[in-house]
Amino acid sequence: MKMRIAKLTAVGKIELGEGPLPKIKKETDILVKVKAVGICGTDVHIFQSGRADVKLPRVMGHELSGIVTETGKGVTKLKKGDRVVLDPVFACGKCPVCKKGHKNVCADVKCFGVQMDGGFQDYIVAGEDSLYKIAKNVSFEQAALAEPFSIAANINARVGTGPGDLMVIIGSGTIGLVTLQVAKMLGAKVLISDVEDAKLEAAKKCGADKTVNSKEKDLAKAVEAFAPGGADIVLDAVGVSPLTELSFSFAAPTGRIGIIGFDAKPVSIPPVNITKKELTIVGSRMNNHRFPAVVKWFKEDKLNIDLLISRRYPVEEIQKAFEETIANVKNNIKTLILF
Repeated sequence: MKMRIAKLTAVGKIELGEGPLPKIKKETDILVKVKAVGICGTDVHIFQSGRADVKLPRVMGHELSGIVTETGKGVTKLKKGDRVVLDPVFACGKCPVCKKGHKNVCADVKCFGVQMDGGFQDYIVAGEDSLYKIAKNVSFEQAALAEPFSIAANINARVGTGPGDLMVIIGSGTIGLVTLQVAKMLGAKVLISDVEDAKLEAAKKCGADKTVNSKEKDLAKAVEAFAPGGADIVLDAVGVSPLTELSFSFAAPTGRIGIIGFDAKPVSIPPVNITKKELTIVGSRMNNHRFPAVVKWFKEDKLNIDLLISRRYPVEEIQKAFEETIANVKNNIKTLILF
């Protein structure tokens, strides 16, 4: 039996071909029929520019949902017919960091669909510990956004978001919006900024208490009006050094700064600015065992998932999906590939 496989064969080119179904090799392996896969910003970057740790051809796609079609003999948590989502973080499981429970920062960590083949194909095989059952009231399309929300869950956990916190988020893209939604659910008040009105409109619908177009208004003044003396939590959801540097100026004494960017350019922050305000600076990478919380939130309908889905394409149109997502980046939040 053959299945469809969409491979990035060169920068800017995805080819849809056929190949054999993957096979269960371990007793704890599960065969999953893929139903929906989100296009992530990482996928777009690899598609446009390639990446040193991504060898071509590569099957991308790490934000996915599907249905269990076969299980290994040792599987106990899931059964055929269960609807599932995948945690795409794979680590060695043996090093001191993994043993401490932080597989997302393992030196050998890999992301499904990035350093290993991923979900833009009809079937995948994954271990049962990487798969989580989703409720029947959650659609496959909604479930494909569990991974971005797991990132938001990790960010909010790392900065300790709680009731009454005043949070500033720079950037109203996918990560900014999912972080906003989780922060609001946890009881925070949120100001979010961007330079695109369409994305700020989406932020309003996601529950933002204040939106600021920083191209048209003074963001520093807006932050001071929203949080006199500074915000409790500041996050650069764009992930570029100049905005990360800017975020420090918006923090209140004892404020928390969340760092999620992979920009290799240095940030210039005088230590005195950190010391005098006793700031806490935390990094957040992918997710760290956040899927159980996310699938629970989805089941309880605590998040506005549908608002984030901008476009849907069948897998046969995956090349078009990437091209049109890039061409409409100002108005696009999440594009889904459907199987």
